Amino acid sequence: MLAQLTSAALRGIESYLVRVEVYIGNGLPGVSVVGLAEGAVREGKERVWAALHNSGFSIPPRKITVNLAPADVRKEGSAFDLPLALGLLAGMKEIPLEALSGKAFVGELGLDGTLRPVRGVLSMAGACKRAGLRTFLVPEANAPEGAVVGGLEVIGAPSLLDVVRHLRGDELILPLELDPGTLLEEGEDLGPDMAEVRGQEYVKRALEVAAAGGHNILLLGPPGSGKTMLARRLPGILPSMNLEEAVEATRIHSVAGLLLPGEPLLRARPFRAPHHTISDGGMVGGGGVPRPGEVSLAHRGVLFLDELPEYRRNVLEALRQPLEDGQVILARARISIRYPSSFVLVAAMNPCPCGFFGDGSDRCTCDPNVVARYRARISGPLLDRVDLHVPVRRVSFQDLAGREGKEETRFIRERVREARMKQGERFRDQDGVHSNAQMGVREIRRFCRPSPEVVRTLQGAMDRLGLSARAYHRILKVARTVADLAGSSEIGPFHVGEAIQYRSLDRPGPL
Repeated sequence: MLAQLTSAALRGIESYLVRVEVYIGNGLPGVSVVGLAEGAVREGKERVWAALHNSGFSIPPRKITVNLAPADVRKEGSAFDLPLALGLLAGMKEIPLEALSGKAFVGELGLDGTLRPVRGVLSMAGACKRAGLRTFLVPEANAPEGAVVGGLEVIGAPSLLDVVRHLRGDELILPLELDPGTLLEEGEDLGPDMAEVRGQEYVKRALEVAAAGGHNILLLGPPGSGKTMLARRLPGILPSMNLEEAVEATRIHSVAGLLLPGEPLLRARPFRAPHHTISDGGMVGGGGVPRPGEVSLAHRGVLFLDELPEYRRNVLEALRQPLEDGQVILARARISIRYPSSFVLVAAMNPCPCGFFGDGSDRCTCDPNVVARYRARISGPLLDRVDLHVPVRRVSFQDLAGREGKEETRFIRERVREARMKQGERFRDQDGVHSNAQMGVREIRRFCRPSPEVVRTLQGAMDRLGLSARAYHRILKVARTVADLAGSSEIGPFHVGEAIQYRSLDRPGPL
C-alpha cells in the first residue's frame, strides 16, 4: 500500500515542499527512511512508533519504506514526524487517502502523541500558499505564526489523535483566523525612555541623526559615560516596522527558533548585543546545518557591539559584507544560502585600553603607541562603513543630580518618522535604496549636490582638520539626513558643519 502527502522543509530562511511517500510491502519487518534524511529525521521513526502505539494504533510487522522527495536535497529537523505518522496510518487504511489531498503537514511528535512546535512555520506557510495548497496543518502552538500568511487555512492540532479525528471527519478543527495588521496596531513597546538619560544631549542628537538616516554609529568614551544606556534606547526612536518588515524579521527569528510563545509576529525592532567572545559563525551564521547569525537576527533592527576592539579580527572583518550589501551569503559545497541582514550598527569602545585617554582627568596611563595599537584593531575598511564617530563625555554632577531628562523617546521618534517619510518619497524610484545611509555615489551626486558655499565649507574643513578623502561622501550623506530633520530640501553649510562634527576619528589628536 502506497500513501503520499505533502510536507515542507527549510533551506536557509526559505522553505520548499517535500513529498512524503510511505510504502508498506512485503519483506523483513523494519522502517527505512531514504531521501538524504539527517539524524533528527531518521530518529523520527522511533518517535512515530511510540506516538502511534500510545495513541491506540499498531504498526504492522511489514517492510516500510519512507521516501522524502526531492531525494537529492538534505532534510533536517523533526518536522517530518507528523507526515510520516499520517502516511503510515493512510497506508494502514486508518484514514482516507483523499483526506490528505491539497494539504501540507508538519510537526514533531512526543512519545505520548502530542504535537510539539517546530521552527520556520511562517516560511513554510508561505511556500504552501505559493504552491496553491488549501490547508496547512501544524502543531497548535505554531498555528498563530502560520496564520500570519493570509489566504491559507492554518489548522493547529494538539495531538496526533486530534489530527486523525479531523481527517476522518469525526471532530473537525476550525482554521485559525488572524489579522497581522491588528497585531502590529496592538501597541509596541518602545523600551527604555530617552528622557531617563541625564545630560549627553550631543550624543542623543547623534543617535537621532543615525536613526533618521539609518546610519551606523560608533560611540567612544570612558567607562561609565552611558554608552550602553544610550545604545539600548536607539530601537525606541526608530520608526515602527511596517507589515513587510515585521514579516521579514519574524521569518528569521522563526527559523532560528527564537519566537516567544504567544508572539507570532515581531512588533518591536530587534536589538541584538552579542558578547565579544562570539565566533564568526555566530556573528554572520553558519554551522553544519546553516543557521542565521546575529547580523541576520538584527535584520530591520539594531546590532550593538560593545567593547568593539575586543572582538576577534576575523569576526569584525566578517561584518563588511552585511554592512555593505545588507545580506550574508553562506556558500557551501552543496548549497548557497542567503540571509538578509539590513540593520543599524551601534558600536561602543573606550578611547584606550584603560579608558581614560583624553577625558581631561590625567588618569590615563597608556603609552601613545599602546593607544594607537588599540585603535588599530578596528580596520580602515570596517571603520569606513560607519558614518558617525561620536565622543561620549563623562556626565557632570549637575546633570546627574537633575530631576529629569529633557525629551521623551516618543517625541524624538516622531521627528525620525517624518525624516524617513521624506526619504521614502525621495527614493521611491531607486531600487534597493530606502534611506540616506544606503545611497551610493550615483544617488549622492543626484540628491546631495552641494552648493558653492557648501563646497567651500567642506574644502576648508578637510584642509583644516585633516579629514580623509573617504569622509567626503559620508559627510554628505549625514548632512542630507540633518537637512531632512530640519525640514530643508537643500543641504546648507550648517547641516554640513554638524555632519563634520560626527567624524571625530578622522581628526588627528585626542577625541
